[in-house]
Amino acid sequence: MIEAAMIWNEPNNKSHWDPEIDPDWRLFADMAICAGQAIRAEHPTLPRVLGGISPIDPGFIRNLAARGVLDHVDAVAVHGFPLDWNLWQIQEWPAKIEEIRAVTSLPVWVSEVGVSSFGAEEVQAWGVDRTAELLVGRAPRIHWYSLYDLPRAWEATTRHREAEGSSYYRHFYMGLLREDGAPKPALERFARHAPALGLCQWFHFEDHRLDDAVAWMRRLGVRYLRTGLSWADSFRPNALAWFDRQMEALAEFDVTVTFCFTPEHRGIAPHHSSPPQVKEEFAEFCAQMIRRYARPGTVPAGPG
Repeated sequence: MIEAAMIWNEPNNKSHWDPEIDPDWRLFADMAICAGQAIRAEHPTLPRVLGGISPIDPGFIRNLAARGVLDHVDAVAVHGFPLDWNLWQIQEWPAKIEEIRAVTSLPVWVSEVGVSSFGAEEVQAWGVDRTAELLVGRAPRIHWYSLYDLPRAWEATTRHREAEGSSYYRHFYMGLLREDGAPKPALERFARHAPALGLCQWFHFEDHRLDDAVAWMRRLGVRYLRTGLSWADSFRPNALAWFDRQMEALAEFDVTVTFCFTPEHRGIAPHHSSPPQVKEEFAEFCAQMIRRYARPGTVPAGPG
């Protein structure tokens, strides 16, 4: 079942929201408020989560609080990858959580945390254990990113590509499973910490890995999953048929569903990171998905 609706993904990361169009996040704030109101109108008890921020920046949270956004969400979320991309060390995780708690009374979720196996699979295995040690009991939800490596034939969602050097290629090694489905050493370590550790797994449109992913999550004892329903994908042919198949396959898990990514023809600029031309259109997409997939009368566990 859907346990929470997340509004956007990494809005303070220029790969996911265009700072040239919206340098002070005013447009994002207006859109997030509109979406939060639409979700609440459709489901009076479903927790709404502010899209996980990356970098972890209390100033960004203060900005959105001043614009009224935090009055329309029930939790905030953070993303952290200290062994791969962030300029802080893994043992600083508790302090990073406290930085956000210092500027909001809302629960703080960790909706993406992970370690790549780019350098060594043993490092990733150690990272699973250390992450669990540092975060379990400190955050109501912890979603490990991810179950699968990103196939090398696909593109990582970034605006820098090969210009990032190894930072770009680390995107392809974040899974507990290799691209061919073979387990890495980190898989067994993760299983020791489930269900306290959940998973974040993005499924691409008509993703061939969906059924195998469900089988692996059952085997690992996963209860909490974060995934996405893309506003941009909703304009593809047969989009609702794919969304139905995805959500039916995931029905046994407590799913945080993330709504994000602007269709090229609906953005101020023709890019998935662009603010929409009309914020109400994104809000209506969120409302439509809640009507379709959040069971009437269900009472989620809450934001924690």
